[in-house]
Amino acid sequence: MIEIQPSRLPALAPWFPAGAPGVAALAEHVLTTGNGRWWADRSLAPRVLAVESGDHVLLRGAPQALPPAALGPLASHYVQAPAGFVPLLRTAFARLDPWERMVYLRAAPALPAQPPRGTSVRRLTIEDAPALAALGPGAGWIHSTWGGPHGLAGSGAAWGAFRRGQLLAVACTYLLGSRYEDVAVLAAPGHRRQHLALACVTALCEDIAARGRTPSWSCSRDNRPSRLLAWRAGFRLHREYVHYATGGVRLEDSDGRAA
Repeated sequence: MIEIQPSRLPALAPWFPAGAPGVAALAEHVLTTGNGRWWADRSLAPRVLAVESGDHVLLRGAPQALPPAALGPLASHYVQAPAGFVPLLRTAFARLDPWERMVYLRAAPALPAQPPRGTSVRRLTIEDAPALAALGPGAGWIHSTWGGPHGLAGSGAAWGAFRRGQLLAVACTYLLGSRYEDVAVLAAPGHRRQHLALACVTALCEDIAARGRTPSWSCSRDNRPSRLLAWRAGFRLHREYVHYATGGVRLEDSDGRAA
């Protein structure tokens, strides 16, 4: 697959319906923020299109139009695609793991959050980028859809819990859509179960509502702490779906057999 230049994107956007919650807002996020990439099987009249941001990918089109090797750019990602793509994905990658996912919409008031004394919850600014980066490499996923700590900190779409200048928890718009904003949240190790994440999510959701959009929440079916936090923050189940975690590209030996 080849990367599509930004000038082509408005014509290709209708491949992905607007106004959908969860990871379905990924294409809108990339179009709006410029943080991500678009791939197609060919530059003119594409038959397959993929849009990527962070480690998530939406894949659409005609799977029969692609050889497995063309999916190389989608290695080590979470791919959401119609069922017809699954045989192609299994052939293309050495590993393909289906993950059951759940999408929630905020539909009720949040439970009260009572962070420890001395904690302040506020919107992040560009000056908070070093504090965001200080959460460490394991937290890189939360700002990956904004191009890094500076992109998220300066987006106006993140709220953090601070104590003595240290960022202890952050909630942000992970994917920015026209109707929904998909929420992500992270609390630093050693600072969980202190209502910090709930306080950040509550402030973010109020901000999203003030922008005229609805907060959504996406997580794995097996992620019980995330599901519990979503419920406490007022989210209720909207739908379920499956995405696929891809491994490395499947290699072939000299005889053309999968190695």
